[in-house]
Amino acid sequence: MNEKTLRDLLGSFQRGEVGVDDVVTRLRTLPFEDLGFAKVDHHRAIRCGFPEVIYCEGKTVEQVRAIVSKRLESGGNLLGTRAAPAIYEAVAARFPAAQYHEAARAITVRQQEPCWSAGTVAIIAAGTSDLPVAEEARVTAEIMDQRTRMIVDVGVAGLHRLLAHAEDLQAASVAVVVAGMEGALPSVVGGLVDCPVIAVPTSVGYGASFHGLAALLGMLNSCASGVSVVNIDNGFAGGYIAALINRRVGTRSGGP
Repeated sequence: MNEKTLRDLLGSFQRGEVGVDDVVTRLRTLPFEDLGFAKVDHHRAIRCGFPEVIYCEGKTVEQVRAIVSKRLESGGNLLGTRAAPAIYEAVAARFPAAQYHEAARAITVRQQEPCWSAGTVAIIAAGTSDLPVAEEARVTAEIMDQRTRMIVDVGVAGLHRLLAHAEDLQAASVAVVVAGMEGALPSVVGGLVDCPVIAVPTSVGYGASFHGLAALLGMLNSCASGVSVVNIDNGFAGGYIAALINRRVGTRSGGP
């Protein structure tokens, strides 16, 4: 249940359209519902502004399908991350509105009309190999009603490619910068913009990159003051944090 649904329910009770027993029945599963193998947090949207996200990797098809069912019953949009195609097929068989974002390995279900943000989240990928993580950030931000602008293949090996997007960079309210190898791109972006920069290291790179550790350490040691860092390959966290920041800008009509 999200805040809007809760307000609508309480408003219906105040107007005498539903009785006490109806309200108690609807609120019975709050703040969480115990499925035995999982406790579905129905209060997350009220506390944090977006419902609980389902991390699908490591869960069985049946477990994900059961959690999705309970989540969708309580209203709001749904995001499932690190979902294999078999997980999506099982979800879509029961919920045809489900969409699969193959590159991001994410499932979304939209039950509410979007209220698009006024500000834009720029999602910047250093190389094509970083796109799966960048796509996870994009899908996450957009299911949270944030406008996004993808800027791809603009790594430091050819800075002229990044500078060609200077206008888009400077118009962004927050930037998510996704890079592997030595992880230098967030520092460069941080020196060009006046908005928060969220650096996402990826595991892309040869042996000495240590599966993303080199990029992570490089980003943590950034000389650009406006750069913060999330975990390796965690596009979800980058997109989520960017959405929380961008929400402060407000909303407007139109598409992403």
